[in-house]
Amino acid sequence: YGFINTCLKSLVVEKYGEETWEKLRLQAGVQDSFLTFEVYKDEITMQLVDKACKVLGVPADMVLREFGKYFFEFCKRSGYDHMLRTLGGNLYEFIENLDALHSYLFWFCLFFPQEMNAPSFRVEKNEDGSMHLHYYSDRRGLCHIVPGIIGAAALDFFNIEISMKIVNQTEEEERTGKKEHIVFLVTQNPVFPYKERNEFSSSHLVDSEKQIEDQLNKEDLEKAKNTIGDKGNSVCPVKKSHWKTLRGIITLGKGKLLRGFDPVYPKSLWIDTKTFCNGLPFHIVFDKELKVKQAGVSIQKIVPGLQTMGICLDQYFKIVHPEVPFTISSIQKFINSQFVFQTRREMMPESWKERPMLELRGQMMWMESLQCMLYLCSPLLRTLHELEERQMHIADIAPHDVTRDLILLNQQRLAEMELSNQLERKKEELRILSKHLEEEKKKTEALLYAMLPQHVANQLKEGKRVEAGEFKECTILFSDVVTFTNICAQCEPIQIVLMLNSMYLRFDRLTTVHDVYKVETIGDAYMVVGGVPVPVPTHAERVANFALGMIMAAKGVQNPVSGNPIQIRVGIHTGPVLAGVVGEKMPRYCLFGDTVNIASRMESHGVPSKIHLSSSAYQCLKYKNFEITERGEIDVKGKGKMHTYFLIRNKTATENEIMGRP
Repeated sequence: YGFINTCLKSLVVEKYGEETWEKLRLQAGVQDSFLTFEVYKDEITMQLVDKACKVLGVPADMVLREFGKYFFEFCKRSGYDHMLRTLGGNLYEFIENLDALHSYLFWFCLFFPQEMNAPSFRVEKNEDGSMHLHYYSDRRGLCHIVPGIIGAAALDFFNIEISMKIVNQTEEEERTGKKEHIVFLVTQNPVFPYKERNEFSSSHLVDSEKQIEDQLNKEDLEKAKNTIGDKGNSVCPVKKSHWKTLRGIITLGKGKLLRGFDPVYPKSLWIDTKTFCNGLPFHIVFDKELKVKQAGVSIQKIVPGLQTMGICLDQYFKIVHPEVPFTISSIQKFINSQFVFQTRREMMPESWKERPMLELRGQMMWMESLQCMLYLCSPLLRTLHELEERQMHIADIAPHDVTRDLILLNQQRLAEMELSNQLERKKEELRILSKHLEEEKKKTEALLYAMLPQHVANQLKEGKRVEAGEFKECTILFSDVVTFTNICAQCEPIQIVLMLNSMYLRFDRLTTVHDVYKVETIGDAYMVVGGVPVPVPTHAERVANFALGMIMAAKGVQNPVSGNPIQIRVGIHTGPVLAGVVGEKMPRYCLFGDTVNIASRMESHGVPSKIHLSSSAYQCLKYKNFEITERGEIDVKGKGKMHTYFLIRNKTATENEIMGRP
């Protein structure tokens, strides 16, 4: 479910970064985020684990073990810390009650769907203090998560380090179906130093240790040691220091030891059969052959067949959890697990045929003297709706049974859960919308920055007035298409549009290659500037290289009239300008000054397929590895005589470099 996948994402992001997660999820073909209590296909998790191994270059068992350790911490951070800590007083009890925790989460906790199929654990003590941990799962290949989780829990909760190795791996036969059954040998490593775990606590207790030692006489101390030795049942026992033995003794008053608890049983059972069956309305007693010997009154009411003593229990019920065959030997093997029974539809009265089947949940207790099994249970109902579906009432459940309280409590929690789920879904929708909005914002900004310089656009977005700026030296370029008027007269408008678009796309790419600013296009005229809006000392070289690229690029654009490559004229001039934004609707960043006029004159007085330079542009380029030829003096409209030049080539740059090709 989503909680698992969210944990896996958190692990990758925390240890390897967002980029690694993005690469991993794209390769696995899964979404970016998961709803915590939503059910997802197992294949998603398997794909993520598989791709994590490949992306990180780590074996699967190491990835799963690391995930197990992280999953334990993730559960603690997610609010399950206290629940996990109270499962048991030692590692054996902790593992023994894991199934009970799963049972609670998947049967009573409304957040988790009932169809979830959790793994199962069974633990056996060995004489040498080690344990055999049996792990059952419907999902093959995930067993290496278990050492990570159990190892982290042992260290955090019980201050011990353990090692786990697989001693057996089979397709288990104890439970129905083909499921993975792994047996781990759990042994304790040398104890992690206590004072390293809690130096403050150790030092703080020194005085009280001495006081208690003085109070305890030798005889009481010896008895206490023997008592602890006889009754100790902690997992993986280790040699204790003198004080650690004392710490385990509970004292009452001054030096008086609290004796070990010994229960007292009556000589005969002081309860009659009728009271027992009424007081525990949901219980069943059956023998080794599964023959019913006794049943509570409420369960008799729902399943009338149980009133016939001696009928076989498996005729009326099937075991839902744990998934074991319905035999005494299988039940005894999993006797520490909580058992869930479900009525068989074909054996129920006609009135029950259309209702959901009743499920019972409880514990098994073996009665050695009677050679019978007692099943103490309650109806597995979570909400009032489920109660009504089975046409049952609160009165059918014993007053002492907390199932009554759970049903009423869950009615309130259902509303809270629905609200929580809605909030989580809305949060996810908002995250996706925010992501899309960010993408659209980037597109809008890219379009805006294509029309205006970035710093100017940002000022306009903030509602600020953009002041005109003076640039003491920049280089301006103009170009146009030779005989453009004649081409327009002989072609369809769409042909002109296609020709200009083809040419401008090539020129626009070159502005990025040579980092010059495109000012505007009017018809066939194309205008760029170097050194504006960001002043740079190499403005003339950038524009010169751009102009050389334009001449080369124009050869790839076809004249729609003749079918030959088009020819362009290019003019360049260097000088001061004033730059600023004009207009409110479709504002433009424009250049003003005589430099603009002279650059335009250089283009209009130019020669086809040539780059025409003014004397000021020539002065900026003459020592910059460009080949330039002198044109001489010419008459320039409105300017009189001017000495001009032609730019031929860049002596050091190749054609690929000029065109920005690899």
